[in-house]
Formats: sequence, structure tokens, C-alpha cells
Amino acid sequence: MKRPASALSGWLILDKPRGLGSTQAVAAVKRALREAGYGKVKVGHGGTLDPLAEGVLPIALGEATKLAGRMLDASKIYEFTIRFGEETDTLDTEGAVVERCARLPTQAEIRAVLPRFTGAIEQAPPAYSALKIDGKRAYDLARAGKAVELATRSVTITSVEILPPWGRWRAESVPEVEEAGPGAPSVSPGGLPPPPEGEALTEATLVAHVSKGTYIRSLARDIARALGTVGHVTHLRRTQAGPFHQNQAISLDLLNEIGNGARLEDHLLPLQAGLDGIPALDLDRTSAQAARQGRVLFDQALPDGLFLARYAGLPVALMEAEGGTAKVVRGFTTSLDTAKDDDT
Repeated sequence: MKRPASALSGWLILDKPRGLGSTQAVAAVKRALREAGYGKVKVGHGGTLDPLAEGVLPIALGEATKLAGRMLDASKIYEFTIRFGEETDTLDTEGAVVERCARLPTQAEIRAVLPRFTGAIEQAPPAYSALKIDGKRAYDLARAGKAVELATRSVTITSVEILPPWGRWRAESVPEVEEAGPGAPSVSPGGLPPPPEGEALTEATLVAHVSKGTYIRSLARDIARALGTVGHVTHLRRTQAGPFHQNQAISLDLLNEIGNGARLEDHLLPLQAGLDGIPALDLDRTSAQAARQGRVLFDQALPDGLFLARYAGLPVALMEAEGGTAKVVRGFTTSLDTAKDDDT
């Protein structure tokens, strides 16, 4: 049975697996909705996630696609693993090794260097990136064997820290602890006790809260170089994108279940979920109708700043208020006729 697509608006948060591109993820959502019986639905994503990365990919449906661009400006949180001793041309596992270094850092050294990568920093994007040089993608030039020089850019790292169990280290003789008892050493999820403070690490896992435009591969490269060695990313997971967390995300398997009849409503977040931190204000019917038509609202008792205008709980427009005047930044196709009229 065909379901109405016109009322389908909101966010579906996908836990994108490694190997799937963001465009392919959007296609998978479209396919699931089509198989579930929905008509043609606008679908977009709120921030590209590389095929080699996994994790939170916000998928916008219907009217929420008008907010997808705002997701590009949102901060993100990533967990990533750096393998020390080898740097690749792509700065991840897909590329060829271009430099080796025998030096390996300790966890204490890593912790000591991380404050240098907190706050506003200058970062050189990877040669293998989608940035354009004279109209051509940098990765196309790099694959063609041409030298790629990209200008540094200013990004902001809110925080970056090393996570336990501090990765793998050169302690091959450390035995596994079968069962922890009184006085037994603490054990990492991999079955090994944490390395001594001065033990050299072959890899380490970090978590970083970053601004838009930050390349985690570049951050890993620069951290390794600051430690007097080289490195590349072996695992990358986005755990948060803007207001969306990984505990809200659904797997591809669950997406396929939706295509086979599982309730989409159980996983669809409202359009407003993409406006975390922006206040919502209710308008009367006359003002809501004016905003719906893109008109300026005057003499409104509104605090200055961005707000979500609603009528009877339905989103009408994203508006900017200043000095009692509010202008529409982005309007939403909301039928006020279907809303419960509280004014009568």
C-alpha cells in the first residue's frame, strides 16, 4: 500500500558502516522508503562521511532537507586510531606507505603533546581530499601523480584526548589474564593489562571534538609528527554530528527492516531535532500565516536571534529577530489548515 510521502519530514540517523559512501547511504534510505510503500521523498545527508569512516550520518527527509546545510556547519566528535611508524599518501589504510620511522611514543608523550592541538589551529588538508585546485579535485590530481599543495585552513579543536586501553604496544610477552580476582591487574577489553606509563605504543585511540572543515587524517598526521614520528589513521568513527548521537543511530539491517514493513515512526526524529540550541516560539495564527508566506513580522515581543517559529506545534519557519522585527531565514511547507487551531 502506498503511503503519503508529503507528511514525511524529519531525521533518520544512520550508523554508516565502513565501505559505504554518503551518497550510497542516501540511496539506501531512498530504496528502503520506496520498498516500504512511500511515494517520492526528498532525502539528503547532513555532512559527508568518507567510505573508510563509519558512524553517525544524519539523513534528512522531506522538509528537514532544508536544514541539511546547517549540519555542515555543526561540530562533530570522532574516535580515531593512529598507527605510529608509517605514514601513507592518503593518511589512512587505503594508501601506499611513503615514510617510515622506528620511533614510537609513550602514552605520557601523547598526553603531553595534545594541548598543542586544542583551540584554533592551522591545518593543512590531505592531498587526497575533495577540495578543488583550479577546478579539479585534489584526490584526482594526487592519483594522477601530480604534486598537490593545499593552503592551510583555520579550524577549531574543542578537545582531543587519548582513550583507554591506549591501543597496542610492544609488550608481546604480556600474558592474558583469564579471570580477574582480588589483586589481579586491571584488564583492557582486548585481554591485556594497560601498558606501563613508559611503554612505547604502536597505536593509540583518541577522541576529538572538532569544528567543521577539520580533517581527522591531517590531525593524526600532525600529532604523530609532533611526537617525532609518523602515523596514519587505521580506524575512524563519528560518534556525534551536531545534536545527533550514535545512540540515536540505526544500522543498515534495521533500515532494511523498515523497507520490509517495520515502523519508520519508531526511529524518525522530528525536524526540530536538527535545531538543537535554537529556541522554539509559538505564533498566533495570523503571524504564522504571514511567516508562512515569507513576510516580515513587526512589533513582536521577541528576543534578538535565531528562533523556530511554530503554530500549534508545527514548524512554520526558521526566523531571525532583531529589535522586534523578525525575518524568515528558511520557510517550511506546513499546512496550517491541518493544525489544531488553538485560537478558536
